Amino acid sequence: MLNIHETDLSSTEHAGAFIQLLETYSSDPMGGGLPLSDFARQHLVACIRHRQDAVVVIAFIDQEPAGLINCFEGFSTFSCKPILNIHDVIVAPKFRGQDISQQMLQRVEQIAQQRGCCKLTLEVLENNSIAKSAYQKFGFDGYQLDPKYGKALFWEKKL
Repeated sequence: MLNIHETDLSSTEHAGAFIQLLETYSSDPMGGGLPLSDFARQHLVACIRHRQDAVVVIAFIDQEPAGLINCFEGFSTFSCKPILNIHDVIVAPKFRGQDISQQMLQRVEQIAQQRGCCKLTLEVLENNSIAKSAYQKFGFDGYQLDPKYGKALFWEKKL
């Protein structure tokens, strides 16, 4: 049976599942192909617990960790409302193809609406066709203000 919860990282069950699923994701080529650092494994739960802007949704199937979404609240200056950015989406390999991501995204959307958010955002690798398909199925699309200027690009500068 599938159960989806807004995660309580003070629970050892949820904290353990959180790290386990993130480790699975980070070790996957779509997550960078490297395990979590020792520092992240030791400190991530406590750091996320203290962030008021964090939303973590976890899925269990028969008590086994099946999926996870990590989100962080931002702010839209144009709408003058919060935005919920989906930062990580993980479905454990043995549970893929069961629409778990769709059900977790639905829970995230409910939380965003409760928080008064004007939109959900996320980034996805351009060649991750499975993830892109799942996000499009849920209603996500490329961001643009005016088609003549093209779609927004996600860039980074490491510090």
